[in-house]
Amino acid sequence: MFKFAQVAVALPIDRLFHYSIPEMLSGEIVVGKRVFVPFANRRVVGYVVGLTDEAEVKEVKAIESVIDKDPIVSDEMLKLTKWISDTYFCSWGEAIAAVIPAGIKQGKREIGTRIKDVHGKGDDLTSASPHTLTEEQSKALRNVIESVDKKEYKTFLLHGITASGKTEVYLQAIDHALNKGRTAIMLVPEISLTPQTVERFVSRFGNKVAVIHSKLTAAKKFLEWKRIKEGRANIVVGARSAIFSPMKDLGVIIVDEEHETSYKQDDVPRYHARDVAWMRARLNNCPLILGSATPSLESYYKAKAGEYKLVRLTKRIEERLLPKVKIVDMRMELATRKKIAIFSKVLLDAVDNTLKKGKQAIIFLNRRGFSTFVNCKKCGLVLKCKRCDTVLVYHFDEKKMICHYCNYKQEPPDICPKCRSSYIKYFGLGTERVESEISHQFANAHISRMDSDTTSKAGSHDRILGEFKSGDTSLLVGTQMIAKGLDFPEVTLVGVVSADVTLNIPDFRASERTFNLLTQVAGRAGRGEDGGEVIVQTYAPGHYAVLAAAKHDYDKFYEEEIKSRKELLYPPFVNLIKVTVRARNDELTLKAAQNLADAIKGEDKELKVAGPAPAPIARMRGYFRYNILLKGNDRAAMCALLRKVLGVFRKPHGVLVAVDVDPISM
Repeated sequence: MFKFAQVAVALPIDRLFHYSIPEMLSGEIVVGKRVFVPFANRRVVGYVVGLTDEAEVKEVKAIESVIDKDPIVSDEMLKLTKWISDTYFCSWGEAIAAVIPAGIKQGKREIGTRIKDVHGKGDDLTSASPHTLTEEQSKALRNVIESVDKKEYKTFLLHGITASGKTEVYLQAIDHALNKGRTAIMLVPEISLTPQTVERFVSRFGNKVAVIHSKLTAAKKFLEWKRIKEGRANIVVGARSAIFSPMKDLGVIIVDEEHETSYKQDDVPRYHARDVAWMRARLNNCPLILGSATPSLESYYKAKAGEYKLVRLTKRIEERLLPKVKIVDMRMELATRKKIAIFSKVLLDAVDNTLKKGKQAIIFLNRRGFSTFVNCKKCGLVLKCKRCDTVLVYHFDEKKMICHYCNYKQEPPDICPKCRSSYIKYFGLGTERVESEISHQFANAHISRMDSDTTSKAGSHDRILGEFKSGDTSLLVGTQMIAKGLDFPEVTLVGVVSADVTLNIPDFRASERTFNLLTQVAGRAGRGEDGGEVIVQTYAPGHYAVLAAAKHDYDKFYEEEIKSRKELLYPPFVNLIKVTVRARNDELTLKAAQNLADAIKGEDKELKVAGPAPAPIARMRGYFRYNILLKGNDRAAMCALLRKVLGVFRKPHGVLVAVDVDPISM
């Protein structure tokens, strides 16, 4: 019997701790179980990751008690979490904690719940039968099936235009894996996709489907997790954390809309679910399908280099045509109408025609709120949040100015707080204002708005989409929530109010985001028999991202964008690590950031280090923030170097440092 256990704890300490195994617990301590251990002056949950006969230190504390009857973390999960720890700059304990359901993280075994597990013992309620595949779909499926049968790891990039039938390929690939006695994970971005996606999966696979996403209560999430662990569900559909589902014998992993930024976790461990899926597929010797109409540049680059297998779906189902895209130059609109208009005449006429035909339209804008900012025409003051360096947004419903980062609220002023003039004007536009203006134009139309304000209540999301699907609503105004994966055959018009919003973000991915959003939004039109039309309003009609999206030409966009990435040395040509230094005092923050940047440069003269520079939002929630950017070709080596530097770096009291590997935004 071993004398000591190696224990990982969910704290930002990059090492394992040795604890002695009391005799009375010797038969119970197994790798993968959770234990209670004394740590400093408290009792914490630890994860047993190894057993040994020797300890690193002389005075070893003993394990207090064992939490789990059976191991809760499998060998596969231990390997996966160790890789996350090495790749995404976190401790092994922090990585393991990410795979444990929130409700039992603190050392519980179960969650008491009144929710009845309504699922039967694997009852098959399957009803919807598979669709007949097109030639392109069949070819894509054959490739995947071959890998499932051979039990071999392979990544397929399924580049299919919108409405080309990617989901049917996923469903039949999963069906094949299940028939071979294996399991499947299907990741879907953002919760907004889940109701429609789950409906398709449940109608095909019945009670074999478990759903994991952030809007579930802790108790419901735990029940689903338990059902998966016990083998009563063998398909998981969910947002990014579903990649950690305790499946056994995976046969296929699918990441739909793989370009989506919501696959990146914001806090520790800051993993990217697409990359975790890649590692999990390798550990399970199974194929990984990355699907998108607008693949991320990184994935497409790997496919071109032969690292992934590129499979294309170039035709829409039933040979339906892609919607026609019209670009409206808002500069001309301004010149002819002599005032800033929200809607061009072209867009208003198109909405009018659509409604007269009894069809539906979607109006898209990537901003919440009523009026984007309030500014004084006399002295130029723009109202900003007191705690963040961001503009306050006016919300008509609440009649309040709100910060979208820290939720600070204040009354809108009648006179300028700086120069006391009454020349206060409301500028820009948000979804609330668009909804209000369009209600004036089309008083008889049933209009709904969908953004994070209107969907904050449980069930509101399904209700808004349900009303739109049934035809009770004829016009849907929304943010990027409505851009992804929704399928409404009666939608024949999509209007993009301002294509420039994402273009002007200070980020090297701004063009890619604009192209993706425009293509995805355009893909919501013409999914039925009536064809569709997309109208894009912009002040930058000549930008290659706008032009390529209008022509549905991904390759043209890729050619232009990859040139600029290579020139400026950004991904996919390098790996990035963003180190953010923050504190409540600006001078202190800058000095600490400068010292840290110097220490990193001193450790490796070859590594490209940029900054420190103020973060795009230089102050947030009262903290001043500076970024240091590292560029290199070996992620693990860069992380190891940072661990070494930060291990000896003496940061002043009150200074916090966060490390983000492969950051999604600057």
